Amino acid sequence: MSSPALEAFLARLYTDAVARARFNADPAGEAARAGLSAAECAAMVRCDRTGLEMAAESFGRKRAQHQRHRRPLYRRAFGWLFGS
Repeated sequence: MSSPALEAFLARLYTDAVARARFNADPAGEAARAGLSAAECAAMVRCDRTGLEMAAESFGRKRAQHQRHRRPLYRRAFGWLFGS
């Protein structure tokens, strides 16, 4: 079972490129500063960094797509008509 601190830390890594860069530079330090337990810190040190980057990119694309669909219809129509 994961702790709320671990879940918040992972969410931040998935959504914040600067936080991800800091984590990649010092995984144990960033995990400890996030308030994770020793076991959680050790797990984060061993995490798949490539998978983390891929997931972050995927979530970013999904967020961007979701934001595009939330624009008002008249703005979407303007984009369709004028290519913006």
